Amino acid sequence: MPILLSSRRAANSRPVRVVRAGATEGLPEPVKAWAAAMRFSGEAGQVLVAPGEGGATAAALLGLGKPARGAVGEAALPLLFGALAGKLPAGSWHIEAGEAGETGAAAGDPTLRALAMRLGGYRFSRYKAGAGGKEDEPAEVFAGEGADIAEADRLAEAVFLTRDLINTPTNDLGPAELEAAARKLAAEFSAEIRVTTGDDLLAANFPMIHAVGRASADAPRLIDFSWGAADAPKVTLVGKGVCFDTGGLDIKPSSSMLLMKKDMGGAANVLGLARLVMASGLAVRLRVLIPAVENSISASAFRPGDVLTSRKGKTVEIGNTDAEGRLVLADALSLADEEAPEILIDMATLTGAARVALGPDVPPFYTADAGFAASLAETSVAVADPVWQLPLWQPYAENLASKIADINNVTSDGFAGSITAALFLEGFVERARTWAHFDVYGWRPKASPIGPVGGEAQAIRALYAILKQRFAG
Repeated sequence: MPILLSSRRAANSRPVRVVRAGATEGLPEPVKAWAAAMRFSGEAGQVLVAPGEGGATAAALLGLGKPARGAVGEAALPLLFGALAGKLPAGSWHIEAGEAGETGAAAGDPTLRALAMRLGGYRFSRYKAGAGGKEDEPAEVFAGEGADIAEADRLAEAVFLTRDLINTPTNDLGPAELEAAARKLAAEFSAEIRVTTGDDLLAANFPMIHAVGRASADAPRLIDFSWGAADAPKVTLVGKGVCFDTGGLDIKPSSSMLLMKKDMGGAANVLGLARLVMASGLAVRLRVLIPAVENSISASAFRPGDVLTSRKGKTVEIGNTDAEGRLVLADALSLADEEAPEILIDMATLTGAARVALGPDVPPFYTADAGFAASLAETSVAVADPVWQLPLWQPYAENLASKIADINNVTSDGFAGSITAALFLEGFVERARTWAHFDVYGWRPKASPIGPVGGEAQAIRALYAILKQRFAG
């Protein structure tokens, strides 16, 4: 059951008390006794509703766990408030800070608390029987003084858009449906959109997007929409839109295909970030580019050993058809770079190597702009949207060498796969003032207070915060 955020505390509001692990001493005696009876210990994300006199609800308890180590852990504590979604009975509630061992800082940013409560109520129920029926009356929660409810709602809607797109299976979200989702978003904010489809990609000089997607019955396409004043600073977002990845002729094993509906997670995250930029009215000229394809298998599939000529003119030997995302991104990045944007960001579910290095929760990013990297690292901690910079280690670029073309799309040694993928992409960007590449996973493999297992927005809240600092209207 989702939570309804309130901008004011109701007269009959009941408290949500936050409790550190093992620190229930400061609770009122009846509530303390109930917590003991229910074995509530204050572990992170633990929720308990305590009854009062006459069966009425006296309070709810939210466990914050043990004191977190370092700034990263403390900054993420407000996300635990997402655990309240679906646990609070209907009626009015408010967050009561400073109780039962809570240190004050743990309550955190009230807007982030509010966002967490919205995110925790997310469910993807499109294919569930009975979904859409009458919901129970929601709990209404006052997140605290200073909570920007409108901002929390904007952030939540962007995350939900991203999650919904990733969670939708490919039979309902191929390249054509991804285009429809982009068109819907563009129309909502009166953005200009154009789409280049099928063989028109060849005429428009997007040969690698065409090559990767031509084997599918759903034609490949490049989605391109723009929003904002033409003379505003140019911010361009490029998202990998591989709606399903079989691996091509270098076919994946079946176990590796199970989550390949999420291989358009870069595009989904870019659309979520674009929604935030437009909904907030940032003073930028926003451009969104999504190469939308399905890496399928048929007589027209591109092959290992083929040499493709990119939009930039650089030739690429295909060492592996399962490294197709960087090919479609390269053509889109080349187009984006032609107008020398101030900021160029690409997002892609690009390599398994990134997950081996940092796991599913922390996307690596790459940039040569040290100031941007430092600002993003700091901001990602503040908004509890973790990212981690990995190096564009130039000596590894020689591992992409080809004997017959300008570059190979993969290395032969298997080392530093996420870094070499980033180096491949870097070769198609020359004019952008700041370029950053994000190798996101786009999936939450374990349920958490802010969401169930499934598609996930990653890095877009941190990126939005950076853009908002720089370009707030």
